[in-house]
Amino acid sequence: MTNNTTEIKYGEREIAEGQLITFPNPRVGRRYDISITLPEFTCKCPFSGYPDFATIYISYVPDERVVELKALKLYINSYRDRYISHEESANQILDDFVAACDPLEATVKADFTPRGNVHTVVEVRHQKLAK
Repeated sequence: MTNNTTEIKYGEREIAEGQLITFPNPRVGRRYDISITLPEFTCKCPFSGYPDFATIYISYVPDERVVELKALKLYINSYRDRYISHEESANQILDDFVAACDPLEATVKADFTPRGNVHTVVEVRHQKLAK
């Protein structure tokens, strides 16, 4: 058995092909909160290239669609090799999340592990406009 390190692994392929998938909200019309914690977020600093680590907290009130959790995990893992700032990563996650499921409300909080004695927390919010 040989170990071909240039071959793309199945997990890497799933991450690269990953997209946010949704399914119908089983309780449309009932207001309820969904809270998700993703403690293994990684990306790269766009200035230094150093890795950044964070816990991502997503809370939302669904409207007609709910986000599938495995797809969300793969989507979050797609950031690991991206050069992106703390601020932009939180905003991009919120934008993509809202585009996928169009929730009534959503909050993304990115709590980055301190690096160089600096601790950053970025929190961004979305509220659906009344029709």
